[in-house]
Amino acid sequence: MEVIPAIDLLDGKCVRLYQGDYNQADIFSDNPVEIARQWAAEGATRLHVVDLDGAKEGKSVNLSVIEAIAKAITIPVQVGGGLRDRPGVSRLLDTGVKRAILGTVAVEKPELVTELCQEFPEQIVVGIDARNGKVATRGWLETSEVAATDLAQRMAQQGAAAIIYTDIHRDGTLSGPNMPALRELAESIDIPVIASGGVSSLTDLLSLLSLEAVGVTGAIVGRAIYTGDVSLKEAVRAVGDGRWQDVPPDIGSSIA
Repeated sequence: MEVIPAIDLLDGKCVRLYQGDYNQADIFSDNPVEIARQWAAEGATRLHVVDLDGAKEGKSVNLSVIEAIAKAITIPVQVGGGLRDRPGVSRLLDTGVKRAILGTVAVEKPELVTELCQEFPEQIVVGIDARNGKVATRGWLETSEVAATDLAQRMAQQGAAAIIYTDIHRDGTLSGPNMPALRELAESIDIPVIASGGVSSLTDLLSLLSLEAVGVTGAIVGRAIYTGDVSLKEAVRAVGDGRWQDVPPDIGSSIA
C-alpha cells in the first residue's frame, strides 16, 4: 500500500486545514519545494498536492509552485484544486504533474470527466470529498445531494484511473480514517481507492491494510507527518509494500 504525503498550498505556503476550514489553517512551511524534497528523500513513492486557493477560486492559483515541486523531485506528483475545465487540466499536466485530480466537475460536469479520461488516459483521478456521505464541492464550501458511493460508481464507469476518498469530518483531526465508509465505497467499484483524512498513527495505516483486498491501494497522510505523530520513513517501511514483517511487534499485535 502506498503511503502518500500531502502538501496543501495556501498563499504559496504549506498548510494543513482542520476539517477543510480555511479559517483554521496551520502553516508548516514557507517553502513547499523543500518539503517535497524532504518527503521524497524519506521514501515517498508519490506526492499529493492540493491547491487550496485554486479550489476556492475555481482555477489553478499556485501553478508556479506546483511546477517547481514537480521539477524538484523524481517521484510522480498528483494535484487537485480548482481544475474545472480542459485548459486548466492541460496546463497542469504540462508542468510535469502525472495525475490531475477532479472534484467539483465530477458533480457539475460529469461529461467533461469522460472527455478528459479519454484524452489523458490513466492521468485523471476523481477526488470524492464527503460530508456525512454526501459529496462536497468548491473547496468543501458547498455540499451536494450526491451520495459518495453513487458518484464513485459513475466515475469508474467513465474511465477514472482511481478515486481519492476524503472524509471531511476526519480531515486534519488525527481521529483515524473512516473505515466503514472506505470499505463500502471500495467494494462498490473496480478501480483503486486512495484513502484520505484522519490518519493519526502507524496503527491507522496498518488498519487500512485490511482494506487492501477490496481495492484500497494507498493512504494520503497530512497533518500526522507534520506534527511527528507519524514518521513517513517508518510508515513507508512498514506498509509501503504491503508486507507485515517490518512492523514492530508491539504495533502489529495491537491491531491483530
